[in-house]
Amino acid sequence: MKIIESIREMQDIAKKAKREQIRIGFVPTMGFLHEGHLSLVRVARKENAQVAASIFINPTQFGPHEDFNAYPRDLERDITLLEREQVDIVFIPKIDQIYSENHRTFVFVEKIAENLCGYFRPGHFQGVVTIVCKLFHIIQPDTAYFGQKDYQQLMVIKKMVADLNMDIEIKGLPIVREKDGLAMSSRNTYLTEEQREQALCLYRLINQAKKMREEGVDRAPEIITALKKNIEMETMVRPEYIRICHPETLKNLQVIKDRALLAMAIHVGKTRLIDNCLL
Repeated sequence: MKIIESIREMQDIAKKAKREQIRIGFVPTMGFLHEGHLSLVRVARKENAQVAASIFINPTQFGPHEDFNAYPRDLERDITLLEREQVDIVFIPKIDQIYSENHRTFVFVEKIAENLCGYFRPGHFQGVVTIVCKLFHIIQPDTAYFGQKDYQQLMVIKKMVADLNMDIEIKGLPIVREKDGLAMSSRNTYLTEEQREQALCLYRLINQAKKMREEGVDRAPEIITALKKNIEMETMVRPEYIRICHPETLKNLQVIKDRALLAMAIHVGKTRLIDNCLL
């Protein structure tokens, strides 16, 4: 496994792979890897001759009062895990390589990035889309893999790739959950035992919403009201949003006619968690 820190060296490897028609599968990460990340790597390994992963905690997607400095890091462990999964290349650039002192160019996707997390975290998706765009240009993957836990991120990236005519296939893979249903996240390590128990309300709300749909409830406000009433019972949980949206445009729905996205964000103590499911 090669560990690459230089953008130029990574670009040279990518150009060589293109010349030799070697398919590159790419898994971008911010490190502190868990089973969710590794599930993406395993699919990439099955589908591509060469697999690249990146580890880069992207400062431009964190707000001024968010957890960039506190975001969990364990580079040595991450490298060991990726080596076990037979990753070929780990790209670990420095911040000043990615964002020079005079960096003035950013990428923004309108509309689809403005609801849900985009509304509550202004500037977040501009940072996400910009770094993913830069990584795509550096690594030149044929296919890139993302988890559906960050559903809005997945849809925003798909839109960027389509609008900018990038010749890259974007694959979204299912949420990986702990045995008790909590969606895997690097931020789960912030939770105390009591907070983690209360965070399970997200999975309970998902099951409640699915049950209501199975019973024929199709009005989104009715489902949301029921979920909000349930979450009020959790003393350590502060809901940020509970939305039912169109799964592609991410516009809020009043009536569920076919499929819909249930998306939620909560704060448990100081930790922000998200989860979603398709209804």
